[in-house]
Amino acid sequence: MNEIFETFKPKNSIVKNYVHYYYLDIKPFNVTNEFVCFPHFNNTISIYKSHVRLEKGEMIYDETAQPFQIFTPIREKVLHVKQSGQLHRIVIVFHPLGVQQFYENLNVAEYVTDFEFFNSNELNELFSTTETETLTQIVDGCMEKKFKPFSNHVLEKAIHYIFNHYEQFSVAELSGQIGISRQYLNRIFKFNLGISTKKFHEIVVFRHSVNEKLFKDPYKNFTELAYEFNFSDQSHFNKIYKILAENSPKNFFKKGTVLGKEDTFWHL
Repeated sequence: MNEIFETFKPKNSIVKNYVHYYYLDIKPFNVTNEFVCFPHFNNTISIYKSHVRLEKGEMIYDETAQPFQIFTPIREKVLHVKQSGQLHRIVIVFHPLGVQQFYENLNVAEYVTDFEFFNSNELNELFSTTETETLTQIVDGCMEKKFKPFSNHVLEKAIHYIFNHYEQFSVAELSGQIGISRQYLNRIFKFNLGISTKKFHEIVVFRHSVNEKLFKDPYKNFTELAYEFNFSDQSHFNKIYKILAENSPKNFFKKGTVLGKEDTFWHL
């Protein structure tokens, strides 16, 4: 089997509204793989074919192990990942409030490792192919069966507002637009997304600035990015990158690698 890292989109008319993309990550000859990924407003479910998870989070291949399933919440800090031994995993990347459409009573603020996201029959089917067209159909089918619509109109309106007004934003203005208190707004963000309203907005601005530089205009300098995304000055822009990426903007982009065809950008 060859090494694979491939991103692919859901095609099911229901699932694609809530899932941003999937990716298949296979490293048959891996000894140790370490990488860093960065804050994002998405969250994920990762399914490892034959792994165990150590106390500090390292994933270890064990040919006798059952598939290991883990939910990763919205990241507000960098995430250091270490994988030892050969690797075969499938990852589902959700839009905000996406995972709630398929799984009830999930603690979205924490890493979840004791929840059966997929049963044994589904897992066998998921790992039966490495052909992404076929795998898309399988994952789409599994997810559609789990679909149980979730709705929170206040939160949906708030998220929509942030994505459409992220350059000019304040929590006070948002709470006024929706007609609820800042305290209640923060409470529903914490409960349903695991982070505060302000932090969610910071991550949205960060990811939009990353995508602008990576995919839209690689030649745009950091002063222009800071101005475009309404940072008070270059120093403020640098500070946000230091907080969220633990790097200066220059080092963050220099050391990173885009994997697949979506917005997966890691330091390998």
